[in-house]
Amino acid sequence: MLKCRKSVTEGGQVKRRNRAGTVILSVTFWLSTNAMADGDMKYIEVHESPSSTVSSKPKRVLNGNMTLHYGVLPESADTVGELFSKGIFYGRLRMNSFYWHWTDPVYPNHAPKEMGVGGSLIYKSASLDHFSFTVGGYASLNPAFFRSPASEVKYAKAGKDTFSRYKVATGGGFGLYVLGQGYLEYHNDTVDLKGGRQLFESVFTKSNDTKMIPNTFDGVSGAVKIAPKTTIRAAWFGAQKLRDHAHSHDVITFKDGSGSAYGKWNNNDDSGGHKGLTYDHFIKAGKSPDHSMYVADIQSKSVKHLKAALSYLQIPGVLKDAVLEAHYTIPLAGTGWAARPGIRYYYQMDDGGAKVAGDTNFLGKPAVENGYNTHVPDSLDSSLFNARLDILMPEKKGFFRLGYSKVADKADIIAPWRGFPTGGFTRAMAQYNWRANTQTWMIRAVYKFNSVWKASIRYAVENFDDNKDYVLSDGNVIHIDTWTNMTKELQMRIRYGHVSADKSTPMMHHPGKMKPDWSYDEFRLEFNYLF
Repeated sequence: MLKCRKSVTEGGQVKRRNRAGTVILSVTFWLSTNAMADGDMKYIEVHESPSSTVSSKPKRVLNGNMTLHYGVLPESADTVGELFSKGIFYGRLRMNSFYWHWTDPVYPNHAPKEMGVGGSLIYKSASLDHFSFTVGGYASLNPAFFRSPASEVKYAKAGKDTFSRYKVATGGGFGLYVLGQGYLEYHNDTVDLKGGRQLFESVFTKSNDTKMIPNTFDGVSGAVKIAPKTTIRAAWFGAQKLRDHAHSHDVITFKDGSGSAYGKWNNNDDSGGHKGLTYDHFIKAGKSPDHSMYVADIQSKSVKHLKAALSYLQIPGVLKDAVLEAHYTIPLAGTGWAARPGIRYYYQMDDGGAKVAGDTNFLGKPAVENGYNTHVPDSLDSSLFNARLDILMPEKKGFFRLGYSKVADKADIIAPWRGFPTGGFTRAMAQYNWRANTQTWMIRAVYKFNSVWKASIRYAVENFDDNKDYVLSDGNVIHIDTWTNMTKELQMRIRYGHVSADKSTPMMHHPGKMKPDWSYDEFRLEFNYLF
């Protein structure tokens, strides 16, 4: 019998929808998370809960991407009373601060600083006859001395996820308090079942828990171990709750149909989405603005040194995605070093979404007249190829990476679920380099100096399409991270991002106009205390 489950990774209201309450009462299939931390595909297995806790282990530790790795899970229970009494509380106090500065003086540096102070308290019950439940509350407070005024929240950049712009703009004030997790679960050696509000890590969906509150999904999900080192899973999600939202919302619809100036922040307003897929456009096309999302994947490491996955996503009436990913480790005999080449091919298929979006790009701007392929109004078909080569250091001290990505000159890749199609290959902090006809190269190095300090540096060259007027000009990105384990429970992380953008790219279809200089510097300081 396997000892325990793989450690689980954590990581505005639309009133016309109310699926979450029904879903939370469901018990369905679930697989312990497919943690692809920073794009590194990690194999998943289904395991049982531990028969007892191990006091010498930390309850949880932070992964490199700030999600959480459970070291201790509750014991099994024999009675209903023990279901509660043997449960475990997991606490997290955190502070995240952000400072942003545009280089070009044309941009007013409104809202240059933001801060979130708060954390989470999660309770996991014991397992009674393989049934258990989890509930987690999250909070983010915004100290007045280090935040934008309410009148300037629309300018907030990296720190916008520490509060709800919709709530502030409509008079609700700063501060965000949410039910981040709430689900029922059934699990045994072969099957894991889960229903309710949950984290779901896949190539498409991520908790992306790098701010204060994770990205979560309302629905049902599950997995079955179908063969040694091979697992298949599937999920249905009826709603999503982005990090800066107090309530769940549609999985892809932009704006809420209220006609309010703030309606754009009250539905799926993620930067990776498509601003042409609006509530009003769905209604005009005779389609419902409420959508379901279906996700399935199969993962295997049955071949020695090979980790492979095939994933599928569909939002009926909008789009379908298929992703093939594989990474192969080649040990360099006698050295302790290894080479690990990997690929990810992302194929996006139109399923009726193009007719809804019309002739618009990801920003909701006219597409064809501004440089996009003439087929875009008729189809969301597109594709993205990623490749990388990692050189792994001995004793897991770190790695060197060369990454490449290229998007087809068709439609933009649509990905508002925080999965980041180029993540782990060429994406640096705050970069969205999966627009049509974009090519990116990246080099990266990560090194663990000792048990206290680790650092990472990335350099990316992003080549956007100069012919597309509402796509960014080319840019070079430097991104530096450091992690400092001040104690076993307390970690400090410092992040710095610098972008140097091309200042002299003309708009091809607007004579006399130039693409904006989007150069900037960004600083982040984060503290996490686990108890």
